[in-house]
Formats: sequence, structure tokens, C-alpha cells
Amino acid sequence: MSVTPLAAHHPSDRPGPAFRGRIGRDARSGHYAVPRRYRLHLSPADPDGLRIAVTHSLLGLDTACPVTVLPAVPDCPDGGHSALRPLYEASAHHYTGPALGPVLSDDWSGRIVSTHGPDIARDLARHFGGGRPSLYPCGAQSEIEAVQRMCAQGVEQAAQRAGSADADPRERAEALDTLLDTLDVLERGLAAQSYLISDQVTAADVELWVTLVQLDTVHRHHLDASAVRRVAGHPALWAYARRLTAHPAFGRHLDLDGIARRHEARCRGLEAAGAAVQILDWAALAMDADRARPQVERP
Repeated sequence: MSVTPLAAHHPSDRPGPAFRGRIGRDARSGHYAVPRRYRLHLSPADPDGLRIAVTHSLLGLDTACPVTVLPAVPDCPDGGHSALRPLYEASAHHYTGPALGPVLSDDWSGRIVSTHGPDIARDLARHFGGGRPSLYPCGAQSEIEAVQRMCAQGVEQAAQRAGSADADPRERAEALDTLLDTLDVLERGLAAQSYLISDQVTAADVELWVTLVQLDTVHRHHLDASAVRRVAGHPALWAYARRLTAHPAFGRHLDLDGIARRHEARCRGLEAAGAAVQILDWAALAMDADRARPQVERP
């Protein structure tokens, strides 16, 4: 499908990455690709962590790049993880910010390479992917970035504003229109093809799937019932989400309890009638994915 970038909306309230090193092709880069040199620290309850976890599984990197799973709800008052504090302090003298995940660390040096989720996913795919699916096809970077903006602005931010108790009715209505317009674009594309930008799963599909998980498990709780029914009225889009969830590389990482606890710990908004109108039965789909886990199949 053709993806048209959206105009900028409100920026994310998440702090910028504290570390943004990259994995290179050879020893001259400093951080170069060696199996079992690097480790991921992430929580699948966090959208950034879930994107990386799915990417990691699609690439089959369980042995090459071990994963340490973080708690769904950070245990520090500043929103950071105490388990990550030693890594942050070893990587930046007198570091005083929150020790946030996800983190790609270097076991050789005991320091952090990157805390920037998109860079981490790209580097895993490009330098450890081998013969696995090409999640970043040649020439598709601009389309992938356009999907990322569409998901962040047209879905995530629009859904947040549409369900915000602090917004006036006109702002909420405009945000809901933006959300539905974005879903309409995605619906038309997925009614004609199985994946967003290619004939196989790519990073764009990982991005959209995580966004749809958040829309139904988090943002839905702050929308009224009629709005949720309009969101659900995109059959091709939700069939696509259902199909991807049934694949082990996606569904096995769904921590629905963790997502709920993380949302409860972070959210101060009021629950609306949409909380009772679930779009997909994610728990059942995740169970199907877990049963299918030994199989190797195309999503």
C-alpha cells in the first residue's frame, strides 16, 4: 500500500534516548556483530520493548542475542528500572536520569550500546538477520518511517486525545476523526494485500501490530462505546491483527496482565464505556500462538 506521511502532531512525552550507539559491520565500528556479545533488556508490556521482542523472534536470535525480561511496571519513583541502574552508571559517569528500557548492552564492556528502540531493531535485522525475513527491504526505509509516523500520530496520539478527560468535546471529536481516517487508510490497504508494504512481513507490520495491541488493550478504555464500535468497524485491519497474533513470533510476547498493570500505574484518566467493548480476544489468540510455537511458519 502507498503510505502518505502525516503532518506533525504533539511530540511524545517520553524522554529522548540517553544512549544511541550503533552496531556496525566490522571491528572498525567498535560495536560490531558477534553472536552472544550483546544482550537485550526489555519489557514486552512496554510498546518499545514489544516491538523489539517481536523483531528478535522473527529473526530467530534467541541464542545470538539473549534477552533479559524487565518487570512490566518499573520499580523506581522516576519510572526507571533498578536492575538497569548499574548499566547506566557504568556507561555515563554520574548519570542521574531514569534507567529506562529497552536497552541493548555490550556484555564485553558491561556498558550500554543504545536505548533507542528503532535503532536497536534495525541493527538486529541488518547485522544478525542472516537468511531470515528481510524486515527492512532495500529501498523501503521511507515507507517504514511513514508507517511509524502514521501509527504514532494518526493512531496513538489521536486515540490519546480522543479519550482525554482534559480535552474539550471539540478536540476529542477532531482527534477521533483523525484516528478513524487513519484506520480507514490502513483498512483500504489491507483489504487489497496481506501486508503493509511488501508481500511478506516487514518492520512496518511489526509497528502496526504493536499499535493495534495498544489501541485495543489501553486506549480503548478511555473511549466511549460508540467510538470503539467505529474503531472495530475495520474488518480487514483487525483480521490482519488476528492473523499476526496467531503467529508465535508475535503472540508469544503478549503480556496482557503486564500491559494492564503498566497502564494502571501510569494512567490518571477516567475509564469510559469503551472499556467493556473488547475488539479482539487477545488472550485466546496468544494461547493459540503459544501452542503453535514449535512450528516454523510464515505469519
